[in-house]
Formats: sequence, structure tokens, C-alpha cells
Amino acid sequence: MRFVDFLRTAVLLCAGSATALAAVTVLAARSDSDDTLVFVVAAWWVIAAAIGVRLGRRPETNSPIAGLLAGAKSTTSLPEQQPGSTLLNRLWPLLLSTVLALGLGLVAPQVPGIACGFAIIGSLAWRRQEAAVTAIEDRDGVAFYVAPTSPVRPMKLVRAPGFRRDLAPVNGAGGPPVR
Repeated sequence: MRFVDFLRTAVLLCAGSATALAAVTVLAARSDSDDTLVFVVAAWWVIAAAIGVRLGRRPETNSPIAGLLAGAKSTTSLPEQQPGSTLLNRLWPLLLSTVLALGLGLVAPQVPGIACGFAIIGSLAWRRQEAAVTAIEDRDGVAFYVAPTSPVRPMKLVRAPGFRRDLAPVNGAGGPPVR
């Protein structure tokens, strides 16, 4: 699976998880007529959104992704393509925490409310990483793929040949004179 597709999917799955957790929180709190809980978790979600926006504000790659890209092994053949198993293999903590929080939401609606805030942080903090990796791929003429590894081991990437893009500068500097 291409790493940029993995990043894009991870952001969408975090956002989907946050949506499901928020819905369960609000429904459980409303069925218990607990308006205070709704306002407290809504404040937490606003704080979480601010944290996520702050963490994801830079258009360059963050240090963990930069380390993954720098440590990618070069290859001339593509790794095994199994996107479903790759996503499950790498995003099982998100799936497990979402399912556990949804289950606990039936007893304690504040649990999915708190977990929702962390999913909001994750989705907003990682939202620009796909574009940053795409820019690196276009610049270097490579494509990064997620290598198959154990679910409990750190992720590894493989660098395969790609297509280099020579894009004209946005401000027109360095190109032929415009007449």
C-alpha cells in the first residue's frame, strides 16, 4: 500500500472514529438526561480540535514521518499489495480503542466522549502529512510503500522508483521570461 494512501486513510478513519464516538456520547448522555456531560465533552472536543490544529499546522512532515522516510530501504520491485491487511495491521490500536470506548459508552457515556477528543487530535494533527510526503515523492521521483511487518513492530517503508515531476515555480521565478 502506498504510504500517502495509508496516511489519507488513517486521517479519514480517525475522523470516522471521532464521529461514531461523538454520536454515542451524545445519544447516551441525552438518554440519561445528562446535559452537563454534553457541555463538558463538547468543551473537551473544542480543546482537542485546537490542539490538533496546532499540531498539524505545518505543511512539512513531522519528525516521526521524516524518520520513516529517511529509513526507507530502496528496492526495484513493489512490496506485496494488501491494503486491507496493511490497514488492520497498522491501525489496530485505533480500531481497538474505538470498539472498547463504544462498548463502555453504554455504561459510562463520558468514556467515548474522552476517546472522541483523542481521535479529533489524531485526525487534525495528521491531516497535512499526506501532502508533505507527496511533495517529497514528486521532488525525488520515488514512491514510498508500507512494508509488511508484525503489528507490534514499528512501521517500515520501502522506497520504489516513481515519476519525477519538474513543476514550474508558483511565482514564475527561474522560468523563461513571460511576454
